[in-house]
Amino acid sequence: MVTLMEKTATHLDVERIRADFPILKQKIHGHPLAYLDNAATTQKPLSVIERMTDFYMNEYATVRRGVYEMSARATIAYDEVREKVARFINAPSSSEIVFVRGTTEAINLVASGYGRPFVQAGDEVVISAIEHHANIVPWQQLCQEKGAVLKVIPVNDDGELDIEAYQALLTDKTRIVSVNHISNSLGTINPIKAMIDMAHQRGIPVLIDGAQSIQHMPIDVQALDCDFFAFSSHKIYGPTGIGVLYAKRQHLNAMVPYQTGGDMIESVTFEKTTFAKAPNKFEAGTPAIAEVIGLGAALDYINAVGYENIQPYEHHLLTYATQALLQIEGLRIIGNAREKASVISFVFDDIHPHDVGTLLDSRGIAVRAGHHCTQPVMERFHVPATTRASFSFYNTQQEIDALVDGLRMVTQVFR
Repeated sequence: MVTLMEKTATHLDVERIRADFPILKQKIHGHPLAYLDNAATTQKPLSVIERMTDFYMNEYATVRRGVYEMSARATIAYDEVREKVARFINAPSSSEIVFVRGTTEAINLVASGYGRPFVQAGDEVVISAIEHHANIVPWQQLCQEKGAVLKVIPVNDDGELDIEAYQALLTDKTRIVSVNHISNSLGTINPIKAMIDMAHQRGIPVLIDGAQSIQHMPIDVQALDCDFFAFSSHKIYGPTGIGVLYAKRQHLNAMVPYQTGGDMIESVTFEKTTFAKAPNKFEAGTPAIAEVIGLGAALDYINAVGYENIQPYEHHLLTYATQALLQIEGLRIIGNAREKASVISFVFDDIHPHDVGTLLDSRGIAVRAGHHCTQPVMERFHVPATTRASFSFYNTQQEIDALVDGLRMVTQVFR
């Protein structure tokens, strides 16, 4: 069978793409799997699975520490992925790419390594009302520790940030802005380039949580001019346990590591330790070598598919699903931003999302039900939770039709 990796796509052949994902072939409760939980995590193409398996079977050794052949080869493969990530997001240098466990650790690294030295009592940190908990709690903890103030950009009824209010929040006391690129629970695509420019006019650095954007659109950190950009491998068809923090060199040089140990040092005596240069000084301990290799394979896969093919197809799925869901009596979509990724959160006022998710699962349809680690969003929209369907380029209109049929069945059961 010819896979997508063996022939560069000139258009989106969804059936061929689906053949690259072994997990999509299975049945759940006797029904074909319709995996619609891609905002939580994406499935893995065979090329990623095989590359990691091959590495473990034929190439595995620890990196940077061995003088023997296998270690040298593993180190080369590992370092090549750092270069590949830099090219993928157009970072000026691979030395500005730090490997972390995921977006959560990346944000914590910045909150600790940058926030602790530079945020003081009375200073302000700006986030938005539609952040994932991972981009709320680290800053909340930092502000409590330092006596700083956490400021929150409000969101309107459509799930769009109030940009005028954001601009008013930026003051001489603001030390950093940290916002998501795309809301994981609403699908809102924030105008981050404009937001970055507004902050930079006051000399304020900006962190972008790219966990939800990296799989949907090309990222150019130089064009955005963001100071920090974070994403997770498992959101972009790679393995769990590995992610990326991009940071401008001047920030990395000024930051202090919040984890210490082996391989992030230049020298150690009992009297003093000097740290290695970035990115090594932020990568304590033996790294997730095979996971880094898997991330590299995932980026190769995305490059083969092409964002120029991914974006219009996923927008088509979003439009098709939105129109179909709005035909279901009693269903209400939460989040109707003009600029939106392929994420739809919805509620029935008289049916709990957990019941919706359970009944859909009985038909092989995988959706997310809950607060999606965005409890302030649920509070803002006066709902305890939502059901969320999120789409990838391997999803089909037929799966959306199955979702709609399943939701009609849900309404019949509960009414």
